[in-house]
Amino acid sequence: MKETSLSIQKRNFRNVQIDAIGVSISNVAAPFLPVFLARLGASSFQVGLLSSMPGVTGLILALVVGRFLQTRRKIVPWFSLSRLMVISCYALTGLLTFFLPRGLLVTSTLLIWAFATLPQTALAVAFSVVMNAVAGPEGRYALLSRRWAIFGLTNVIGTFIVTRLIDRVAFPFNYAYMFLGLSLGGLISFYFSSRITLPDQTPPPLATAKSAWEVARNYLVLLRGNPAFATFAFKRFVYLSAISLTAPVFPLYFVREVKASDSQIGTINMTLTLIMLVGYFLWPWVSRRRGGRFVLLATTLGMAFYPALVATTTRIQVVVIFAGVAGLFQAGLDLVFFDELMRTVTQEYSATFVSLAQSMQYLSTVVAPLLGTALADSIGLGGTLWVSAGLRLLGFLLFLRAGRPSQT
Repeated sequence: MKETSLSIQKRNFRNVQIDAIGVSISNVAAPFLPVFLARLGASSFQVGLLSSMPGVTGLILALVVGRFLQTRRKIVPWFSLSRLMVISCYALTGLLTFFLPRGLLVTSTLLIWAFATLPQTALAVAFSVVMNAVAGPEGRYALLSRRWAIFGLTNVIGTFIVTRLIDRVAFPFNYAYMFLGLSLGGLISFYFSSRITLPDQTPPPLATAKSAWEVARNYLVLLRGNPAFATFAFKRFVYLSAISLTAPVFPLYFVREVKASDSQIGTINMTLTLIMLVGYFLWPWVSRRRGGRFVLLATTLGMAFYPALVATTTRIQVVVIFAGVAGLFQAGLDLVFFDELMRTVTQEYSATFVSLAQSMQYLSTVVAPLLGTALADSIGLGGTLWVSAGLRLLGFLLFLRAGRPSQT
């Protein structure tokens, strides 16, 4: 029995890592999507809408999705299918570029990615539940550092190829070919992620509610019974809001202020991802020696400087260097936020608590990008980057005030 369990665990680890290859192939296109809209002449509001739409849908549906997944005995099929549906939207974006006039491409692209927000919501909740189940309480750093290192390496290779080819074909067809080609990674992801084997969940008893007020009251009871989760989730919300503020601002700053070409923007993203690979090996080692709290404070402080530094220059070479430094801290932030959050989540209600955390994150992705574009129109793109830096510093101070969240 022990050998069988070990064999299943090894196979799950392997499937998670190969799934990362497929996902990262497709996600090479992600940073180019807002640039695609910007080059089509989209307004700042429309570019911001691309970043905020997943948050709108998630804010409305995350708790419903979390409750639904909490009652499923098998969660892996929902995880793999949701991923495939999201990645398929890149293929659809590329296809419509060949058949629609340029004047309709902005609207059609926004409509496609408005639909994508539905499976994105399910994926966001299912991902944390599945990864936590595969890794176990002590394996989160190991599993995700390896997964994201493979993710980053594949992304760097893919971005290197794309940046060397994208300027050789006329716009917008260069983007169409890129979206279509990279979406094939979704098939790899679907095949291997669907082969993850987890024990069937035993749905816990969920309190019935006849009104929205009773639903809210039930969630408040859960939060009061888990203060470590509520505290950490709030601080995480503040910091992620500061990051979401710059989601539409960075591409606009690169295009309008830095005057970067498509290949140069690709180089910025590739450099950030390449240095993240180093971070995925560095921060688990630091965590073992110094503890998770040190990683949490170091990464939240380090990431606070990135938007401020970028705002001080329009030289592409300097921006690339700053992106590399940010990549080192971003890797640790990804790992420690997941690990520390899951420490506060009770296993029995994991989907419910994850959906609560995701709802708070979605709230930040709804409001912050739109606030970012509004600030950009009033105080400029550089000024908005400085505001983000200040909010990130505030998030660091919140984490600094209290100790590490304990296991509930």
